[in-house]
Formats: sequence, C-alpha cells, structure tokens
Amino acid sequence: MNKSIKKIALVGPESTGKSTMSQLLAKYYKVSWVPEYARYYCENLNAPYTLQDELNMYYGQLALEDAILVTTENDFIICDTTFLTVKIWSDEVLGETPQLVLDALPEHPYDLYLLMDIDLPWQDDPLRDFPNQSTYFMEVWHKELKALDANYKVISGTGDIRFENAKAAIDQFLKL
Repeated sequence: MNKSIKKIALVGPESTGKSTMSQLLAKYYKVSWVPEYARYYCENLNAPYTLQDELNMYYGQLALEDAILVTTENDFIICDTTFLTVKIWSDEVLGETPQLVLDALPEHPYDLYLLMDIDLPWQDDPLRDFPNQSTYFMEVWHKELKALDANYKVISGTGDIRFENAKAAIDQFLKL
C-alpha cells in the first residue's frame, strides 16, 4: 500500500449527505471513491445486527479502502465514512465496541475528516435508525474525532453551498 496517498473521509450522523457528497467530490477531483461497506452489508441483514456484524463491517470497510489504495493512481482518495462509525454504532446500539476495532482506530488515521453538519432535512431510509437524535450524534462525532486528535472540518450549508464548503476545506487541506 502506498503510504503517500492521502485519505479524506466524510463522516457524521445519519442523513447528512455523506454518500452523495463523497461521490460528487470524487467525481469533481477525479479521484478514487471508497463506498460505505456497512450500507451493502446491512441491506442483506434479516435480523438485528450483532457485535460479529460490526466486526464484519469493520473488516469490509478496511478491505474496500485497501483495495482502492493499492489500485489508485491518485494523490488522495475520498472515503464515504470510516470504521469509526462501527465504534459509534456499537457503543450506541450494542453497548460496547469490539476490542479489535478500538485497537485499530489510532492505527488507521485519515488525513482529513469532513464532518457533515446536521443542517439538512431528514431523509427516510430503511437503514437509518435515529431520526430524532441528530444533535446527540453530532456531539458524539465531535467527541470521537477529538479523541483521535483528528484533523477535521465541519461542512455546513445546503445544495451548492455545502459542496463549495466541502471543496474549500479540501482545497485548503491540499493547498491547491
């Protein structure tokens, strides 16, 4: 894996536009995009998820990211989320996080996190669980990113403004 490839991740509470924005940014910058593995995984679950499912999502997200990192010719990649989401959901829904995930968090840093703000209207989706807890989860994301001493920027605004704010944060990071 080429360690010189920078990783930019879009993170945040549910229904904040991470998937749409990450795809738009990857297309705009003409760089590789890493999708959110948990979305594919959870679409096929027919029972409440377990700690084993969370581990499977952790491994899946890392595998997708690693596959992109070894094949990309770009200087950076855009990731639709990180496995930090596994920690947040495990803690919230299952009351604990697998130790493997906790140990791996500081070993898999991202160069820039774009924390998507909760200023968009809620969009219903069968894979979303907490329509009335956006503020709570935004606080959790701040806490978790600070615990990792992460370089992150909050991205606010709607439509083109949100996109321009995300581009500005990336451009500043890349010093374009």
